[in-house]
Amino acid sequence: MARPATVPAGLLALGIVYGDLGTSPLYTLQTVMHFMGDQFTPEAALGTLSLVFWALIITISIKYCFLVMRADNHGEGGILALMTLTGARWAGRGRWLIIMGLFGAALIYGDGIITPAISVLSAVEGLNVATSIFKPYTMPFALIILVGLFAIQNRGTGTIGNTFGPIMFVWFATIAILGLVGIVHHPHVLAAISPIYGARLMIEHGFLGFTLLGGVFLALTGGEALYADMGHIGPNPIRAAWYCVVLPALVLNYAGQIGNFLGAPDLEANPFFKLAPNWSIYPLVALATLATIIASQAIITGAFSMTRQAMQLGYFPGVRIRQTSAEEHGQIYVPFVNWTMMAFTVGLTAGFGSSDRLAGAYGTAVSTTMVLTTALLYHVMRNRWHWSLCQAAAVTSILLAVDVAFFSANLLKILDGGWIPLTFGALVFTIMTTWHYGVEAMYRRNAAISQQPAKFFAHLRTDNVARVRGTAVFLTRVGGAIPPIIVNYVKRVGSLQKTVICLTVSFEDVPRIRSKDRVRIEQLDEGFWHVTVHFGFVEVPDLPAVLALAKQDGVSVLDEASYYIERGDFSSSKHRNLLSRWRIALFSFMSRNSAHAIDRFKIPSSALIEIGRRVEL
Repeated sequence: MARPATVPAGLLALGIVYGDLGTSPLYTLQTVMHFMGDQFTPEAALGTLSLVFWALIITISIKYCFLVMRADNHGEGGILALMTLTGARWAGRGRWLIIMGLFGAALIYGDGIITPAISVLSAVEGLNVATSIFKPYTMPFALIILVGLFAIQNRGTGTIGNTFGPIMFVWFATIAILGLVGIVHHPHVLAAISPIYGARLMIEHGFLGFTLLGGVFLALTGGEALYADMGHIGPNPIRAAWYCVVLPALVLNYAGQIGNFLGAPDLEANPFFKLAPNWSIYPLVALATLATIIASQAIITGAFSMTRQAMQLGYFPGVRIRQTSAEEHGQIYVPFVNWTMMAFTVGLTAGFGSSDRLAGAYGTAVSTTMVLTTALLYHVMRNRWHWSLCQAAAVTSILLAVDVAFFSANLLKILDGGWIPLTFGALVFTIMTTWHYGVEAMYRRNAAISQQPAKFFAHLRTDNVARVRGTAVFLTRVGGAIPPIIVNYVKRVGSLQKTVICLTVSFEDVPRIRSKDRVRIEQLDEGFWHVTVHFGFVEVPDLPAVLALAKQDGVSVLDEASYYIERGDFSSSKHRNLLSRWRIALFSFMSRNSAHAIDRFKIPSSALIEIGRRVEL
């Protein structure tokens, strides 16, 4: 989502970036309490608060706000942008950097199917604090909210974007006040700011102290959003909102929950809603539900943006993308991703039934992504920022020590449901790498059977191939040669249009391309051009509009151009091994079901001609 002019950037950051982090108090301490059971003593409560506080300081304040957000790709953030900053290529050791970036991006989808479920469930469960009447209906209520949330995605977020920031500001003000009341009654809880309490908890409880890090980590979920949404808002508003509003509100609320527990220990009740007086439970549940819907909205639209980036970088098959705003490029709707996420989210909500049970599945994907982010950041420190080996290694070691501790603790949740987001992420990763593998194999195959321009044009003249009236635009990835689609067209039809354009669409690893660098034109022969069009990975390609620019630069483009695109049916060579055959079969399936060029490039449907061809890879 891009920033509406009517909303201050800092306020908008509250609504777009901090929904997930801001609603973590609903379930974080509750999860730790239920995990420790009778061992959640006052000393353990203070130790937990200490761990939460320092996790927020080290991971969010220092790692993401201070360091990671400096690694912007022309203003854009996210792990895919970080991956491109490393300059890695598939050849050599750089392959592993790309694999880490792609797997980290894939895991964000895994996080995306759990965040709406656990957030909405935890908010609706607040009704149980006031009365047990609603207990059998909390899960159905959550399902209704979630289905409605996904159902309205096709309308876009622009119309309601202005309300996100103010609602979340009210939310953060409310949780800060509730926490402050708890602290006033039990001020000694502030002693937990000392890291000694957290270290003592880890040492005295041994393996149990280590495993509860999986619960503490829930306070950090949503941290990746700071970096991923940087291109929509900018780093300074995100940092200002964190240090001035979000961090103080979260610390006050967590401290208030622990203080309230010290005064009246209750291992069964949700410590967040226990902070509120009875008369305010229903309004607080309503506000919490709105906040969790906003948190869910952020992860859904983030998945849309991630899909477009991956698709245009060549790591995801073409899917239908609809622009929901004529002014803001960031407001898009991806039906396939939307309904797939809804199916998994609804299934998880119905299957687990409560936020406490679902917490076992939450955190594994995010903690893995955070480890991968730190590993990629090291290469950016060395290659982009030109830090010395000692500087980069020292900072990375400290960050990795924290990341790996949380990652290891979350691995213990795998049998409790942590396998779900990891499996979903692995599925998306397989799709990404298989699509890239197939596209590269197809490119190599087309390049091998392409003709050199001199030979092709000599053939046109010696065989007296008729040049008929009209303009033909052939979409191809091949540059510097005549692609097979044109060679086969001439062979089968026996003629060629007077004006022919070989059009290559190139998506670069930068967000946007300057207008002067958009089009590169090369005239190969009379009436025969090769036009290369460059787009950034967040731009919406409009080929007819670009060809209009090419016409201004000397290409004789007629208004009634016909667009030719090849749609292949791919099969594997007999010499391929079993794994390669399987990957090519999957690539062929995705290619047959991917979005048409009409949907991707704004080509008029009446002007598009698809040519089928069976290709052996």
